[in-house]
Amino acid sequence: MQNKNQPIAREGYPFIALFGFVTLVFALLGWAFLTLLLLFLTLFSVYFFRNPERVIPQGDDLVIAPADGKVIFVGDVQEDRYFKERVTKVSIFMSVFNVHVNRVPCAGKVVEMYYNKGQFLNASYDKASEANEQSGILMQTDGGSQLLFVQIAGLIARRIVTYPVIGDVLQRGARYGLIRFGSRVDIYFPKDATVTATLGERTVAGETILGTLS
Repeated sequence: MQNKNQPIAREGYPFIALFGFVTLVFALLGWAFLTLLLLFLTLFSVYFFRNPERVIPQGDDLVIAPADGKVIFVGDVQEDRYFKERVTKVSIFMSVFNVHVNRVPCAGKVVEMYYNKGQFLNASYDKASEANEQSGILMQTDGGSQLLFVQIAGLIARRIVTYPVIGDVLQRGARYGLIRFGSRVDIYFPKDATVTATLGERTVAGETILGTLS
């Protein structure tokens, strides 16, 4: 996977370079207000694309948070793409102030993937799970359990980045992509899983335990 041991995700380099260059130009021209504005945007880009290390919990059946943010939904839903039955969904909303590098919630093999173009509704809305642009990964563990996790673009987000391809074997906590500028990630647990995530809980990608697989 990409962005290992990099304090800033590489997807942020173009933004940081652009804002930094324009800041320098305005500074040389003596335009103080625009210089300060562009300096703020440069520093915010560095902050937004930060890529901290995380301490990954150990345990074969654990499912950890794929995103930093706030749990805005925990409940049973009908999932017809893969599970074709009612399963438990956990939704994590990421504001522009959260780390946006996403992490693999469980170890296993990527058996299916999908990408849907869609709208850019506020990612905190329930209907964003179906209407918004999204990229999903179906993972199968060594124990035979399956877990679906979906990156969903939000009101401001306009770019979903997903690194794996079908057939990749991923480790829990590995970086697998990001979404630019505010978004959410939905995790669909099989019905025999135990979900411990709670509504309103603040999650840390790669560290917060959301539940266990059977």
